[in-house]
Amino acid sequence: MKILIVEDEPKTADYLRKGLTEQGCAVDVAHDGIDGQHMALQHDYDVIVLDAMLPGQDGFAVLRALRAVRQTPVIMLTARDRIEDRVKGLHEGADDYLVKPFSFLELLARLQALNRRGRAQESLHVRIGDLHLDLISRKAYRGQTRLDLTAKEFALLAVLARRQGEILTKTAIAEMVWDMNFDSNTNVVEVAIKRLRAKMDAPFSPRLLHTIRGMGYVLELREDEGAP
Repeated sequence: MKILIVEDEPKTADYLRKGLTEQGCAVDVAHDGIDGQHMALQHDYDVIVLDAMLPGQDGFAVLRALRAVRQTPVIMLTARDRIEDRVKGLHEGADDYLVKPFSFLELLARLQALNRRGRAQESLHVRIGDLHLDLISRKAYRGQTRLDLTAKEFALLAVLARRQGEILTKTAIAEMVWDMNFDSNTNVVEVAIKRLRAKMDAPFSPRLLHTIRGMGYVLELREDEGAP
């Protein structure tokens, strides 16, 4: 899971980051509402852990801004054991609620449940022209021909396919596929795109994977696209 923690108490944030990292999760941390909102809107997370009381702007404002554009699962944390706060959070779009202090194991179980629920709601198949991705079996086809992709190549194609028509930067691709901060001196994204294109596009028509100069890459079907 890729998780965003928005928590202003350094000890709590570090405790959660360490515990979740040890569970194999990729974890980002924001310590105020402004940074938390920016990260939640700019990056893709499986689940967000959002404290209700934050400097800059509170968790309810962050949640409202997020729900205007995204449906990322959110579990809210609060130090107040008040029914009104829980109701307000749920009305604003929170998926779950925990009152501090809480058990780490309970938080982990709830995060895993929200992640499963979110994935269950995703389409299990993606189609673009004659390209078909089966996200459960992790197989990809052009027409009746199965593509011989590595695990990373399939992950890259799945990211592009889920966001078909959307230009993805190298930074966004590196974060979502390799879970790494993008280094402009590395060519890992270009190499992976080249290999994917050779398997997924070169032998077939029309081309689906396009380079947008100075911006990134996009997977889409263009009616005027001819043979490669």
